[in-house]
Amino acid sequence: MKKVFILTGEPSGDKLASTVISKLKQQNSEIEYLSVGGSNLANLGIKSIFDIKEITFMGFTSVLMNILKIKKKINQSVEQIIKFKPDILFSVDSPDFTLRVAEKVKKINPNIKTIHYVAPQIWIWREGRVKKFKRFIDHFLLLFNFEKKYFDKEDILNTFVGHPLLEKSNSKIDISNISKGKKIISIFPGSRSSETNVLLPILFDFIKLMNEKFNEYLFVIHATEENKYEIIEKLKTYKLSNVEIISDRNIKSGVLLNSLFAVAKSGTVSLEICNAKVPSIIIYKINFINYLIMKSLVKVKFANIINIINNKEIIPELLQNECNAKEIFKSVIYFLRNPDFANKQVQACEKTLDQIRSKSSSDEEAAKILSKYLVS
Repeated sequence: MKKVFILTGEPSGDKLASTVISKLKQQNSEIEYLSVGGSNLANLGIKSIFDIKEITFMGFTSVLMNILKIKKKINQSVEQIIKFKPDILFSVDSPDFTLRVAEKVKKINPNIKTIHYVAPQIWIWREGRVKKFKRFIDHFLLLFNFEKKYFDKEDILNTFVGHPLLEKSNSKIDISNISKGKKIISIFPGSRSSETNVLLPILFDFIKLMNEKFNEYLFVIHATEENKYEIIEKLKTYKLSNVEIISDRNIKSGVLLNSLFAVAKSGTVSLEICNAKVPSIIIYKINFINYLIMKSLVKVKFANIINIINNKEIIPELLQNECNAKEIFKSVIYFLRNPDFANKQVQACEKTLDQIRSKSSSDEEAAKILSKYLVS
């Protein structure tokens, strides 16, 4: 029986991996799996050697403070992968964890095929890393077509499979029991505790400001299974009656499609929001030292992928000092009072997505690549 070890480092990677593996299971039911994963892979019946919460850290200082713990988990992962003897090590995103594991595994057992999904953003920073990847990654599965040139240049095997968040969904989900006739504003505070600890107090204060002026809005927080109860506990101290917290993937999609507006932590979720044709702003805040380090390393002006591609701000970015309740309130109000402005943003985002959207299902394309390696 063929074996696949799935290696993720955070909930978003777990979600992406699960969609690909779900397709692979349809193509071939005779595969044994083991993982470092979360709830999405667990729902497919795939055991994880430890909880990914144990390795989910944000920012340079947080990583440095937990470096010994991370190294221990890297070594534990390597040990378990070698023991499992997979035909494929399928790593997803979180390069500072997954690629370190892949490099060590390849040194010990070069026969294990290493396939990495979601290439590191070398077009944003540390482009020189590509040369190193050639030594231990057999195949990169790319989210964006413009990434190919960086890997082609170094003769690294790669395939543009597209981004699953950009696929059009025809599913219609009844969310009337959630909305109860109110207008929905979707809130995406992030999946890591280090993100929600910073952003949730700001977002709750923003909701308070909205409630002082309006009573027709329902604020829906898009959580993960991993952080849902943590968010519920934080909400209790704010006594906000018009806030719902959801973690079911299908319900989240239905809520987003029916949202009037979205406020999201900077990240790939912004693509999902754009794909749903919902106007939005993005927010982000990390400690000052992390911010200075990041600013010195990145080679782009913007945080959001839509803005980076267009080299101008289409989606407003409220970062660092601007990431506060009053600024969020002002930006949201401006959009709500100027629907033409909101529509222009949606149109500009849709035009950009058309340039980077794959013509086929990214999950199926990624699963096909895995299948080829399993039969070769």
